[in-house]
Amino acid sequence: MTAYRERLVPGAGTVVVCLVLAPLALLVLLPITPLGAVIAAIAVPALAIAALVAGAPVIRIADGELHAGRAHIDVALTGEAEPLRAAAATAARGVELDARAFPVVRGWIDPVVRVRILDPDDPCPYWLISTRRPEALVEALHEARLAATRGR
Repeated sequence: MTAYRERLVPGAGTVVVCLVLAPLALLVLLPITPLGAVIAAIAVPALAIAALVAGAPVIRIADGELHAGRAHIDVALTGEAEPLRAAAATAARGVELDARAFPVVRGWIDPVVRVRILDPDDPCPYWLISTRRPEALVEALHEARLAATRGR
């Protein structure tokens, strides 16, 4: 059963930036090959957007595990989850970021959730996860942790 699922696909602003690649490709290739320039003006932004979407990590809580991209951890080994927005999120991604932390951060998503890791064998003190719905992720993780402790 999946309690939470979110794919960190690029937002509209990132797509617009990728579309700016079209006139750039056209400008560079037009003097060399007009047909190639038109093809590149279509293909370059399309490939950039496709790569960003295909490489977007999935954040989910399912079957008693928190998944962030390829990484996963049993929810029983997670501690307090803290939703962060605006300046607090910027600080968490920047000056406050612990070098040992596991970040799954995307620049086009401002809010993050900091999830403490309680596993004594894990050198990572916390995961920092980008999410458009930080409160929903925190609530789903809390519910999954309660279900895991009841199941013991």
